[in-house]
Amino acid sequence: MDSTALYRDITDFAHSAPAWVRSAFEVWTEYGLLLFGLLFIGVWWRSRAHAAPRTVALAVLAPLATAVAYVASEAVKSTVDEERPCRAVAGAASSLITCPATGDWSFPSNHAAIAGAAAVALALAVRRLALLTVPLALLMAFSRVFVGVHYPHDVAMGLLLGGSLAALAVLALTGPTSTIIAAMRASGVRAAVWFTGPGPARRG
Repeated sequence: MDSTALYRDITDFAHSAPAWVRSAFEVWTEYGLLLFGLLFIGVWWRSRAHAAPRTVALAVLAPLATAVAYVASEAVKSTVDEERPCRAVAGAASSLITCPATGDWSFPSNHAAIAGAAAVALALAVRRLALLTVPLALLMAFSRVFVGVHYPHDVAMGLLLGGSLAALAVLALTGPTSTIIAAMRASGVRAAVWFTGPGPARRG
């Protein structure tokens, strides 16, 4: 895979963009994943009010599936050992943020894998959230190239890897997790009931 030419085009565009646009991308690429964290919490809290254990299971699995995607992305990255473009592409525009240290490899993009996994897992939990999470994941992936720390193929593979693994993990684990959630609700243990929501049997 060689997306060097596209990398040059995007980073040149980044340097020609207004200062406020560059600043916005710098903030988003560094802290945007926190928004997915807030969505995880919001979806889980909302799910507690639903009678179906499956709804809670999907909400609980969203961050877990994202963690699985991150671990897989990191495993691939440590195997491929692709140098960051901000060091490897001679004559390219300088990165807008500090180029990661040598040994923090480029392929695939962990940020893109996490964003792709979170987008898919959250959309499986609440379908209409796809209208928000998918654009946010694409924006995160683009931002990693925009600021100069990844090639386009890094983020494309990160999105594909993260999204695919998250979907597989959620589909495989929803049934068993739903059973566990139902058992936790029926246990009467206060902490378990608080975590899962009371379910229909304990509603007032």
